[in-house]
This record gives sequence, structure tokens and C-alpha cells, in this order.
Amino acid sequence: MQTDKELFDLMKVAYPLNPREEFVSATSNKLRHSARKLNRDRRIKQFSFASTSIALCAIAISWFFFYGGIDVISSNPSTLQEGNSSTTVNSQDPLVYIYHSHDSESFFSELDTKVPADQAFHDTKNITLVGERLSQSLKKAGIPSIHDETHVMKILKEKNLSFSESYKVSREPLKDAIEKNRSIKMVFDLHRDSQKRSFTTTKIDGIEYARIAFIVSGSSSNYEENVKFATLLHNKIQKEYPYSLSRGVLVKNNPPNQNTYNQDLTNNSVLIEIGGVENTLEEEYRTADILAEIIREVLSDQTK
Repeated sequence: MQTDKELFDLMKVAYPLNPREEFVSATSNKLRHSARKLNRDRRIKQFSFASTSIALCAIAISWFFFYGGIDVISSNPSTLQEGNSSTTVNSQDPLVYIYHSHDSESFFSELDTKVPADQAFHDTKNITLVGERLSQSLKKAGIPSIHDETHVMKILKEKNLSFSESYKVSREPLKDAIEKNRSIKMVFDLHRDSQKRSFTTTKIDGIEYARIAFIVSGSSSNYEENVKFATLLHNKIQKEYPYSLSRGVLVKNNPPNQNTYNQDLTNNSVLIEIGGVENTLEEEYRTADILAEIIREVLSDQTK
């Protein structure tokens, strides 16, 4: 960088015809200002680079020191069930269990041929992809979860069971997970509806989303707790997304001692229909992301 004197000498060489004094003075001031700005910008860039490098090193060292390089999810939600103590999560203790009693439910957009809604099934391109999206979105929000991908339809075929026995098949891994993971606070059985797109779709700021319906068994011994929980989720969505994103809480009064959608196993258990057979996976994913946000807020509210 040239000194002020060198700049002034350069200016005199550039103007050998004795320019006016005020012109020389103004030009000199402008050149000095430009030189100071260049120096300042260079110092800021050097400082920013050095600061960033130091910060990254400090983070890496701290992470290794405290966690030994293990992937750890941290959050601090308290229990939603009475009688359980508040839980501080600094390991992968799951708070949410996601499963699919009708795991092969698919979408027209993912099928190669046109079929009736009650035959829209696929072994891999199905509702389990939406469950995985919800699980990943929860993880990003700091909420560890279990996403059970038991192939219920395959088991039904292997054991020659009827479709109505799907909940019996999905019940076993759910029951096992609850017994082994006392940290689980919420249970969601994800499905997709079979109704028309006009009923299962809404727009938020011009973008289409799959609508949500919360299904609660009126036959479950945990009915009161579960309907209260489902209503909480619905109200939260209505407050933050008043675009009819939620279709509401629907109570199914099945005959006693029959299908309770496994909601008799624990409180805060809800069957959720996300969109329908005519929705796309992208629309399903958008809604799954919102649901993850709502779940995080409900858990966070319990710590206040």
C-alpha cells in the first residue's frame, strides 16, 4: 500500500500542468479515503477468517471432549404423561414412536399404472417414506424418535391373515418398543386417506400441502387422554396454520374389545392420516415438516 506522500507525488506527476490547488486538495483527500477503506476492508477480512477458524477449532475440540465424537441429539422436553418424571435428553433416548399399520398405502403419483384407491399399494413407494421424513424432521428439531418400518402387509400374506388384522401385527413391535423405551412420550400411526384430492389438499401461500386428520379410538381405555392430546395438536396447527391444514379430531367408536388402533397401550397415541391417495410425496413431506414443528412446540411447552 502506497503512503500518502507517494500518492501525492504520483498525483503531481499525473498533473504536470499545475492544476488548481483546490483540485489537488480534493483529489488528495479522495485518494487517502480510498486507501484507508482498502486497508480497513483487508483487516476485516483477515480478522473474520482468523475468528472463523478459531471458532471452528473450538467447536470441534469441545464436541470431541464432551461427546467423544458420538452423534448426540440434545433437547429438554418434559413428560406429557402424569406420573413420569421430567426427562433431559442428552442421548438418543426416543421421545416419539412412528409406525404404520397399513405400511403399503401408496399414492397414484408413485404407481406405474392407474388402479382404484383401495388397491393403491406398493412395497417401497408408500406411506413409510412420509414416516421417515417426519422422523428426520424431528431429528433436525432435536427430537429423537423411533421409526418402525415393519412390513405389515408382508407378514399378513405370510401368515394368511386378513387386512383387518393389520393392527394386531403392528401392535407387537409397538408394545415391545414401549416396554424397552420408557422415554417415549408420543405414538403416531401414520396413514394416508383414500378420499379425493380436493378434500385432502390445501394451499398455504400458494403452495399445496396434504391435510391432516387425527383419529382417536373411542373404545380405548386411554380415550380421554388421547382425545385431549389429539385436540392439542389440532389446535396448535389451527393457531399457526389457519388454512384448514388440519381436518380436525375424528373419534371412531369401534365395538368394545375390538380395534382400538393400539391406543390402549399408552397415552398420547393417535392415528394420523396425512393427505390422501391423490396427493404427491412432496405435498406429504411439506406437511410432515409442519407436524414435526408442532410436535417440537408441544414438547417445548411442557418445560415452561
